[in-house]
Amino acid sequence: MKRNDMLTIASLLSVLFMTFHLADDIVRGMEPGGLSSLIAVPILVVLLYGTLVLAERRSGYVITLLGSLLLLAVPVIHVKGKGVGVASGIANSSGGFFFVWTLIALGVTALFSIVLSTRGLWSPQWGQSR
Repeated sequence: MKRNDMLTIASLLSVLFMTFHLADDIVRGMEPGGLSSLIAVPILVVLLYGTLVLAERRSGYVITLLGSLLLLAVPVIHVKGKGVGVASGIANSSGGFFFVWTLIALGVTALFSIVLSTRGLWSPQWGQSR
């Protein structure tokens, strides 16, 4: 499998997991669920554009890298902020497994996308003249 195919799949999975997670945050009352929650939509659209339309271009790698860094911050914020452990009640609540699983899956796919997009930016093809 080509590296760019892996980056595309990982980025698409990150977007999917982020939408699951945002919906779960709204259902649990951690996010208000109003128009402010829709700020994620244009961010995810830009990430999708960079991943799908600008694939194998420097600008696509940069967009994917920045978007993946933002998505990687989500699990970190939850662990440091409102938390996901037993003390917070989320781990023992209905749907707690799915909530925690989406955080872990989002972290894994976002970090993998960071590695692949960084590797794509460091590729020797950018130093070649056309």
